[in-house]
Amino acid sequence: MSGHSKWATTKHRKAAQDAKRSALFSKLSRNITVAAKEGGDPNPENNASLAAAIDKAKGYSLPKDKIKTAIDKAFGSGKDAANYETVIYEGYGPAGIAVYCEALTDNRNRTAADVRSAFSHAGGNLGTSGSVAFQFEKKGQIMVSKEIETGDKKNPIGPNGAAADEEEFMLAVAEAGGDDYEDADDEWIVYTAPGDLAAVKNGLVEQGVEVKGAELTMIATTPTEVSLSDAKKVMRLIDRLEELEDLQNVYHTADITDEIAEQLD
Repeated sequence: MSGHSKWATTKHRKAAQDAKRSALFSKLSRNITVAAKEGGDPNPENNASLAAAIDKAKGYSLPKDKIKTAIDKAFGSGKDAANYETVIYEGYGPAGIAVYCEALTDNRNRTAADVRSAFSHAGGNLGTSGSVAFQFEKKGQIMVSKEIETGDKKNPIGPNGAAADEEEFMLAVAEAGGDDYEDADDEWIVYTAPGDLAAVKNGLVEQGVEVKGAELTMIATTPTEVSLSDAKKVMRLIDRLEELEDLQNVYHTADITDEIAEQLD
């Protein structure tokens, strides 16, 4: 149980999102609102989708007051009502890379036009429903820092329980029911079956491991390695898509090595 192939691409994507924190907060809030509304319950203990949306938001440091506001909006009325729907867009980018986009929109026509424009301007093509979905697998993803703040003035940073040692952490992940894990520099990424995300997260917490965040994600089943030149073109498309407020998540099949990811940064 170990892996080291997925993180370079994700790391670049997360860095781009962090750089656009205001837009990211808006997307995270929208995701919480829809999860609360579709689940029909403002209590995350009774609404698994809402719990996952909140965990993801906390992983990106969305403030508690914004989380509460987003939940309240789900049960508003009139101008305060939230009327978003989930729409999937699929297509191909430069070098034939498959791209899968998840949107939450209150205007399908506007979002479709924006997505189509992003693809065409970056040398890609928007495809039909189901054209690339088969190239991805839905997974749960849990972020665990190897070290955490202790609150101790003499030793402000300390080991995060079993997460400080790979062998111990591997056993902890197996005990919690995780499928796989990956070394992501100063943190671990744990992968789970979609329906096991909450259980594995709780299993790690029960073993004394502090969890940074958790979310559902899409993993490319057959990633394609790309050159630096193609990686630049692909990320230009991904960045353009992620700038669209209606798009929540953008996934692709480009396998970007650590070396190329560093050059992109």
